[in-house]
Amino acid sequence: MLMINGKRIAVVLPAYNAARTLAGCVGEIPRTFVDDIIIVDDASQDATVGIAQALGLELRQHEQNLGYGGNQKTCYRTALDRGADVIVMLHPDYQYDPRLVVAIAAPICFGVYDVMLGSRILGGGALAGGMPVLKYVVNRALTFFQNVVFRRKLSEYHTGYRAFARQVLLAIPFELNDNDFVFDAQILAQLVACRFRIGEVSCPTKYFPEASSIGLASGIRYAWGCVIVAMQYALHVRGVTRFKYLEPRDAGK
Repeated sequence: MLMINGKRIAVVLPAYNAARTLAGCVGEIPRTFVDDIIIVDDASQDATVGIAQALGLELRQHEQNLGYGGNQKTCYRTALDRGADVIVMLHPDYQYDPRLVVAIAAPICFGVYDVMLGSRILGGGALAGGMPVLKYVVNRALTFFQNVVFRRKLSEYHTGYRAFARQVLLAIPFELNDNDFVFDAQILAQLVACRFRIGEVSCPTKYFPEASSIGLASGIRYAWGCVIVAMQYALHVRGVTRFKYLEPRDAGK
């Protein structure tokens, strides 16, 4: 096992009905540099658990479906409990390239950034990779709005490929976040509120029938949730009102 600057890297896979893509995704994770691969199964109705066991992954199972955000909470708690220094969250639906784990983790290992995002927008290949036009347009509109509110210049806020330094997940109260898809928007608001350094790396993506995708109703709820989270952040940083989930863990000590 090769370590990057002495850091222990864990890849966490929040899985739900990922039987068709899990083996392919895991097969491309560069295990030479990865110390731990953790999969959290959110009460899948297919063969996800059996495949995870056959692959020898560290498996956690939810007895009932907790949702995408609830799955991530278990992912991060498990990785922290197992001593990870850098935690890479990768969707096991094989949309994102697992071979980029090292590229995403390395800037954190060397202390350049605290958080890294795998952006589908950098490089301009999102539409070429099959991202639906409507999804692309909504992505760009939400990202523009969030950049204005957060005063950042990120290319994308909606990626499912993210890496965190251990101290980041220990500092933010991610357990207070929603159990649904808006978890992703909330954790980014927490990172900005706590002034962590966020970097990006270009990540080509591919859309295909076996890959997971949220439905229209869930997408609308997510988009509206992103707007609400951004407005909560704006009120919070201006001192109009305080939101506990945007405070660091030790704020009250």
